[in-house]
Amino acid sequence: MNILVIGATGFVGGALARHLTAHGHTVTGLARTEEAAATLQGQGITPLAGDLDTRRQAVIQAARAADATIYAAQTGAEQETTTVRELTGALAGTGKTLMFLSGSGVLLQRTGGSWSPDVFAENDSFTPEPLADFRKAAEDTVLAAGERELRTMIIRPGLIWGPGDHGHMSMIYRSVAVTGAANYVGEGLNTYSHVHVDDVARLFALALDKGQTGALYHAVAGETPNRWIAEKVAEDLGVQARSLTAEEAAGVWGEFGALIMAASSRIRAPRARRELGWQPEHPDMLTMIGAEHLRRLARRNA
Repeated sequence: MNILVIGATGFVGGALARHLTAHGHTVTGLARTEEAAATLQGQGITPLAGDLDTRRQAVIQAARAADATIYAAQTGAEQETTTVRELTGALAGTGKTLMFLSGSGVLLQRTGGSWSPDVFAENDSFTPEPLADFRKAAEDTVLAAGERELRTMIIRPGLIWGPGDHGHMSMIYRSVAVTGAANYVGEGLNTYSHVHVDDVARLFALALDKGQTGALYHAVAGETPNRWIAEKVAEDLGVQARSLTAEEAAGVWGEFGALIMAASSRIRAPRARRELGWQPEHPDMLTMIGAEHLRRLARRNA
C-alpha cells in the first residue's frame, strides 16, 4: 500500500513511518527541510518537500495520490484545523483511507494532582478539555467524513512513551536539574493512561488493515500516577521526591507544563482490543527508569 505520513519526522509519526516501511508498505513522509528529507531517505521513506503552511497544497496532492494518509503531525490549532478540513474535502468520494492521530488530552481532567475515578472507553461521552477543543473538532471532522465515501479512523492514545519522548518521566527527571528533587504536583495521584510508541505503531498497522470506517480506537497499556514516577526517579538519582504547589510547578515546567503535570487523563481500549485484536507488548513505563538519556536531563548543565 502507498501511504503518506504527515508528521513522519516526529516522535510518533516517525515510529509509524518506520514500522509501516519495515512491513512492506511504500511510505512517503512530509519533510519541511533538506535535512529532514535526508533523514527520511536514509530510513527507506520517500521524502515529500512541503509543509502545512505555504506548501500545504503539495501535501493535499500527495494525499490524493496515496492509498492511505496518516495525519500524525503535532502542529498549532489553525494549521491542524485547516489541513484536516482540506484533506477531508479533497479525499471525499475517493474511497481512500484517512487516519488521524489524536490523544487522550481531549478528555483531560484538571484535578490539581488528585486522583480521578473517571476512565473512558472509546464511545463514552465526556466533557472536552477547553484547550483541546480544536483537537476534538478535528476528530469530529474526520469521523464525519466517513459518510462521504472516505474510510476514516481516529487513533487516540494515552501518554505515549519510549526512546526520545518528552512525556511525564522526562519532565520529572528534568525537574531534578531545576529543584534538586523529583517533583510532582499536590498529592501526585493524578494519572495518565500510557502506551509505548511501538504499540501505537502496531495499532495503526492493524487499523489500516482491518479497521472500520468511522471508528475511534484508544491505545492504552497501563497507568502510573505521577507520584509513583517521581518516587522511582528519586530512588534512581538518590534525591528526594517532593510535592509542588501549582505556582511552584509553573516555575519548574511553565504554565502549560504545570497544567499537564497536575491533570488526569484515563482511558480504556475495549474496541481496539475486540475489533483489531490489538494487545500492547510494553505495559510498564517504569522500565525506562535509569536510562542514561533521562539521567542527563537531571543534570543542572543539561
